[in-house]
Amino acid sequence: VQLQASGGGLVQAGGSLRLSCAASGSIFESINMGWYRQAPGKERELVASVTTGGSTNYADSVKGRFIISRDSAKNTVYLQMNSLKPEDTAVYYCYEEVFKYGDYESYWGQGTEVTVSS
Repeated sequence: VQLQASGGGLVQAGGSLRLSCAASGSIFESINMGWYRQAPGKERELVASVTTGGSTNYADSVKGRFIISRDSAKNTVYLQMNSLKPEDTAVYYCYEEVFKYGDYESYWGQGTEVTVSS
């Protein structure tokens, strides 16, 4: 499975960015796609996730500001980030969780950097 993330960049506080992540090469059932982020000196944290059924989950810190969506036909997940804050600055990693030979396995994209200036 290969995941290609894009859409990061530099934006001022209050601005918006849209991240995209396209998955390819999998023959296994996709269960979940989403985004983690890692800020300098901090642990990686879950930002948002979406199942194939459309159920979403968000970190408390981004609820009401970020929207995750998924195009199953394209096997692509999007993260619309609004009202960005300097504390959203991090490298964002997309992932896909698949059901593989009776177990769950996650695959990761290369990361895309988001910088929010104050």
